[in-house]
Amino acid sequence: MDLVAILGMLYLISTLFDFDYFSVTHQNWTWIVVLMGYVSVFGTVFELYDLQKASRKDKVFSNIVLTTSVTVLFYLLTPFFTPSLPNNRLQILYFYLAIVSALIIWRLIYVNFINSPRFYKKVLIVGETSNIESIVEAFKTSDPNYKIVGFINCEAIAKGKVSYEGIAEYACEDIHKVIEREHISEIVVASYNAETITTEIYNDLILLLERGFSIKEYTQVFEDITYRVPVQFVGKDFYKYFPFSRSNKNKLYLFFHRLFDIVFSFVGVLIGMLLLPVILVGNLFGNRGPLFYLQERVGENGKLFSIIKFRTMVVDAEENGAVWAQKNDARVTPFGKFLRRSRLDEFPQFLNILKGDMSLIGPRPERPYFVNELSQVIPFYETRHIIKPGLTGWAQVKVRYGSTVEDSLLKLQYDLYYIKHRSFFLDANVIVKTLSTMLFYRGQ
Repeated sequence: MDLVAILGMLYLISTLFDFDYFSVTHQNWTWIVVLMGYVSVFGTVFELYDLQKASRKDKVFSNIVLTTSVTVLFYLLTPFFTPSLPNNRLQILYFYLAIVSALIIWRLIYVNFINSPRFYKKVLIVGETSNIESIVEAFKTSDPNYKIVGFINCEAIAKGKVSYEGIAEYACEDIHKVIEREHISEIVVASYNAETITTEIYNDLILLLERGFSIKEYTQVFEDITYRVPVQFVGKDFYKYFPFSRSNKNKLYLFFHRLFDIVFSFVGVLIGMLLLPVILVGNLFGNRGPLFYLQERVGENGKLFSIIKFRTMVVDAEENGAVWAQKNDARVTPFGKFLRRSRLDEFPQFLNILKGDMSLIGPRPERPYFVNELSQVIPFYETRHIIKPGLTGWAQVKVRYGSTVEDSLLKLQYDLYYIKHRSFFLDANVIVKTLSTMLFYRGQ
């Protein structure tokens, strides 16, 4: 709809006013394709498609201005595929204002009308009472328009009432009345063990399914909305949840993936060499010690390798043993904090990628001590080692730095989603979101 609004506005002003820099016609299809590409990419970089931010006017307006400014700049600097610069430079201003106004008008419509209760997708949960809180929180933080309005306990022996704000518990026999009264559009079955579902509820679900009512399994809905795999709800039938991407064994995909790794790494090493004098000076005054830092990490198939980083902590930061890094960690030096926030401390890892120990995209490599610790408390944790670790990854662009077991569980869910859905498109998405992370200075 962003693209439709922009093209509609450009067509409108070219028809009503003396504006001929950009015309929406089939002869100028390359102009349109390039513009759509830039808007999509930079809209993603500047978080124009983050559902949580899309519902907030203050965030939307600033992201629209950033997206439009960079889009127009790149569009003007793209030769051959875009129109020549006009003699009347005011045409560029009209072009810019047309895109901004189109996006603002459409997003105002979205915020005030479409992103309103009348368009919410109302959902009824059928499951165990112990799961309800984590389910509601996961959906609430992912899609503000996906509203869980009720809950039905599917267990034969009730284990207490649900005391969650805004979530009403209904009796099994009232399921049809609730669907009609609350205008439910979907039922999500969130049972950890299907054997606990009572015969009455099972028959009701079968009847609803035969009438064409939408009934979905919780882990699939969770994955589709949150873009992560809920490993905490995966049991003995784990093989149902891990049909990993064919790209993990596809020789053509792996060839181009490695080729891009090498190309990007050479570019990264060159950029790192250009930045090295500045980093040397910063290290001399802000770090006071060795510039580089080697640390053992777990790689593909559990193989150990030494990761290379610019040092960001004081010398002998772990003389008393390995500990989790914390937010505002006192061991991080002043210059090290800058290196972490800007992600410049990661540049030496391009050498690891060239050696083949790492890839550009994949789960972040963890230390053996923490792998041993986490694999004992988090199910399927070592599954993340079936592919090469990455300099950046799906978990890195979706969540902040993890410093607890709970954070590691969340990151694992994103890592498994990447392994499960690995593709050129998802890789491109990670690269674009990594740029967003760097631009908004979100490292730790």
